[in-house]
Amino acid sequence: MSTDQLSVTFAAIADPTRRAILVRLSRGAAPVRELAEPFQMTLPAITKHLKVLEKAGLIERSRSAQMRPCKLRAEPLKAAASWIDHYRAFWEESLDRLDNYLKEMQAEMDAAPAPSPVKKTKRSR
Repeated sequence: MSTDQLSVTFAAIADPTRRAILVRLSRGAAPVRELAEPFQMTLPAITKHLKVLEKAGLIERSRSAQMRPCKLRAEPLKAAASWIDHYRAFWEESLDRLDNYLKEMQAEMDAAPAPSPVKKTKRSR
């Protein structure tokens, strides 16, 4: 079963640890040990997160002597942002239409004459 790239990207960034790793990598390449420093987890756990990011195409890992530096690849994030932007525009337009409708309703209510008070009559038995 093949999964589309957008789904893989969203699944990868669903985890806060992976998002934090991407934020760090947005400032430049870094070795695995440096990426692991802020987290209270083992290197194997960080490596699992990196494998998810790598499989999603969000990072690339290279080998430089004994180090395995990681580097951000932003193309999949760009595609996700584009998809989100489409729906952001849709919701902004929808909310603008709702706002206009509510303003029209308020203007109609303000222009309508006030209802006259209802007189209560005594009922006889």
